[in-house]
Amino acid sequence: MSDLPTAKTRPASNWSAIWVLPLIALIIGGWLGWRAYNQSGIEIQVRFESGEGIQANKTEVVFKGMSVGKVTALALDEKGDNKGVIATIEMNKAAEPHMRTSTRFWLVKPSVTLAGITGLETLVSGNYIAVSPGEGGEPTRSFTALASPPPLSDTEPGLHLTLKADRLGSLNRDSPVFYKQIKVGRVKSFALSDDQHTVELKVFIEPTYANLVRKHTRFWNASGISIDAGLSGVKVRSESLSSIVAGGIAFATPEHRQDSPPTDPSLPFRLYEDFDAAQAGIRIKVKLTDFEGLQAGRTPVMYKGIQVGMLKTLKVDPDLNSATSELTLDPQAEDYLVEGTQFWVVKPSISLAGITGLEALVKGNYIAIRPGDKGATPQREFEARAKAPPLDLRAPGLHLVLFTENLGSLEVGSPILYKQVKVGTVQSYQFSRTNKQLIIGVHIEKEYANLVNGSTRFWNASGITLTGGLSGIQVKAESLQSLMAGGIAFETPKANVPLQKRIPRFRLFESQDEANKTGTMVTIKVERADGLKEGTPIRYKGLDVGKVENVDLSDDLQSVLLTARITEVPERIARVGTQFWVVKPALGIVKTANLETLVTGQYLEVQPAIKNAGPQKNFTALPQPPDFAEREAGLSLVLSAPRRGSIKPGVPVTYREVTVGKVTGYELGDTADRVLIKILIEPRYATLVRGGSRFWNSSGFGVDFGLFKGATVKTESLETLIEGGIAFATPDGERMGSPARPQQTFALFDKAEDEWLQWAPKIQLGK
Repeated sequence: MSDLPTAKTRPASNWSAIWVLPLIALIIGGWLGWRAYNQSGIEIQVRFESGEGIQANKTEVVFKGMSVGKVTALALDEKGDNKGVIATIEMNKAAEPHMRTSTRFWLVKPSVTLAGITGLETLVSGNYIAVSPGEGGEPTRSFTALASPPPLSDTEPGLHLTLKADRLGSLNRDSPVFYKQIKVGRVKSFALSDDQHTVELKVFIEPTYANLVRKHTRFWNASGISIDAGLSGVKVRSESLSSIVAGGIAFATPEHRQDSPPTDPSLPFRLYEDFDAAQAGIRIKVKLTDFEGLQAGRTPVMYKGIQVGMLKTLKVDPDLNSATSELTLDPQAEDYLVEGTQFWVVKPSISLAGITGLEALVKGNYIAIRPGDKGATPQREFEARAKAPPLDLRAPGLHLVLFTENLGSLEVGSPILYKQVKVGTVQSYQFSRTNKQLIIGVHIEKEYANLVNGSTRFWNASGITLTGGLSGIQVKAESLQSLMAGGIAFETPKANVPLQKRIPRFRLFESQDEANKTGTMVTIKVERADGLKEGTPIRYKGLDVGKVENVDLSDDLQSVLLTARITEVPERIARVGTQFWVVKPALGIVKTANLETLVTGQYLEVQPAIKNAGPQKNFTALPQPPDFAEREAGLSLVLSAPRRGSIKPGVPVTYREVTVGKVTGYELGDTADRVLIKILIEPRYATLVRGGSRFWNSSGFGVDFGLFKGATVKTESLETLIEGGIAFATPDGERMGSPARPQQTFALFDKAEDEWLQWAPKIQLGK
């Protein structure tokens, strides 16, 4: 037993690991307590007139869409006569600096009014209390809620204005403000002015549209619908559907005030009753001797078809023979309301010269105005004319004088026609000083004044002109209006011929034929006169430059002589080198030309001389149109063949059955043993022709017949089968050769070899 080991002992410890858990719990509890104290909100009390819609521990306080507090308790307010509800609210601690006497609270709940629907979001989230933090005032914990949301703060970015109106009408808080029917702002609030005679409205314009309001901008009440009914129809005016229901304000800046400076927000604007009142026109008095059909408030004042004012009042004078009217005119006309300004009444009038004032049949009689000279003595009282005044020489357009021996059926108002388009009117007529001629005053409208120059010829286009012959009877009248009331027509054969006087003078010819008897007379000899007669036109590039006036046989009876008058650029046509030829229809199986002459008849075409040669009056017409190939762009080549075959000018030149050129002519060679055929290759395909190219006659067809394989018929195309044609091919590689030169000569073979038909080199085409 003595051999057993001896136990070792150590002193017992008073600390145990079990105490770690209470220590950790104590630390966490202390941190949570400090955090709760640090994040705890502040308690305030807000008095409401009613607790409807407010619930403890549910209704939140919201600022700019974020929750900043919550109602914790509700209690009745026993103080005072007006019983209310006191809501105890716990606000976030961050809101403590803003809890001042200027801070405002109000309850937000759904509201439907004529101005619109507000608080719609509360249908989902429930009612909430909105807050507007204050910056001034003393700190406080007790507040009284507003019965409705406060008006928009003047510190809100944008334009804040004051409008003064005689009455509020249907305007209300949040009523829209429109510019060109676009909502640009709203009414903030309204109240009686200090003198209690007017209503002051506070208006907010959004920052984007603030620059639209200028010093001279005019505001008007755009509420509801304005209806103006009469014989001319019903006029309905409304700014928008919103303004019909809830009222609204519109504004605009007059056009003549577009340079108006920016507005001063401290100065109030006047709010007009309606749009017409906002125009604030200039009032003048006009004495009328003819006032039939005029109505105050409806009859417009017109200037060249544009309304510039309105008849406001009309009062018959004691003598019953005249009336005194008060007109309101656009402010833009202020500088022209001077001595010399003229007024007259326009109503429908029917005469042989036409119908005037036709628009008055629809919209009623109206008052017309002709402004006086700007800068003359200002005037506000006028006496209207009994009828429209004669045209003022200062009116825009061209004023001219025509001399004639016979007035015919012309009268004041007869039209001036250019290519059967009315471009002016007859303004007056009178005898000359010697009483031997009549002087006709004519006005050409401004947009057509450039049609008249020193070469213009005028003729009387009244009535009907009959021309008869074997070819039929020609009836000519300028227009139905000139047939009934007379008219004057004119043409201008030359350009850039200046007018000699400020008021030009012209002769008025009896007819167009008399007027056209100018120009240069030439004689043209033709083989036959088939289809040619007096009046046959002479044309250049589709334009008439003259006409035939006489057809007669030559002295030797071997030809026909045409006497023609060249009216257009005769100095360029009546000279050495000019060519004439007859254009007649050409009919073929594949190709036709000049088919219009089957209807219009044949005519003479002229090609003026290119060089500036001397004058010439006698010409011989070409038997056929000249060859213009030399003037066409492309590669000109010559083909040498033993015979012409069916080749003729105009037949195609093809490459791989694609037309790339044409035959322009042919002639015998110098020794008459060959035929030289001229061709023209289009510029884009000129690179296809090389020194090694081979040309062959592709006209007609070939037949390859065998006993066992049958017959094979070959032809290039239907066109070459009938009209003839030429084809060519170019070899590959070194045999291709260099590009062909202009006027280079190639041999024309009767047919193609099989090898040629297999050639298919890659050649870049031109552009």
